[in-house]
Amino acid sequence: MNPGARIVILGKQGAGKGTQAVRLSRHYVVPHVATGDIFRASVRSGSEFGQKAKKYLDAGELVPDEVVIGMVRERLSQSDAMHRGFILDGFPRTVGQAEALMGFLEPEPLDVVINLEIATGEVLGRLASRRVCSDCGANYSVADNPPRVSGICDVCGGDVVQRDDDTESAIRRRLELYERETAPLIEWFEKRSLLATIAGAGAPDEVTDRLVAEVDGRRQLRRS
Repeated sequence: MNPGARIVILGKQGAGKGTQAVRLSRHYVVPHVATGDIFRASVRSGSEFGQKAKKYLDAGELVPDEVVIGMVRERLSQSDAMHRGFILDGFPRTVGQAEALMGFLEPEPLDVVINLEIATGEVLGRLASRRVCSDCGANYSVADNPPRVSGICDVCGGDVVQRDDDTESAIRRRLELYERETAPLIEWFEKRSLLATIAGAGAPDEVTDRLVAEVDGRRQLRRS
């Protein structure tokens, strides 16, 4: 079995971040810790932070940093993440969240923070062809990964549709917002020699190979 890993993965929508996070999770046999899943699980479990988050979500308000940080800390304190590590997807989003993460991970460091980079033109093409199951959220692409039966989800049989916000103008706005919000975070990790910017273009297997080589190379350097 591969040794575990402690990885943060960053990337704009359409960069393939979710796909690669799942692949890295399988390769290193660690949990894929996505913030959306944490929110849902915390609310369902009725944990202290889940109850706090539910109040904000029910009111249609943003969940404050201290609650988000609390939920992530709660998840990373579970045995699977404590013993083998994690692929952290969707957190941190701000420098304040990054500082909190580094604090509660001590004394065990992150292996690497991956910034999955891809050209805007390719992102637009990927997202314009994206289709999503309206029931279970499974992702498809009309270009290279359509459902077996047009318009019907392979997983649950739900309707496969194009999201309302997957138009070019909406995608461009989201990408601009991501760049503005993430730039300080990327700089913060770069100053601490934790950032690795990896090209997200190419076949999924090719991208995974790049990511694994980077993670393994960094861990080898730390051991030497």
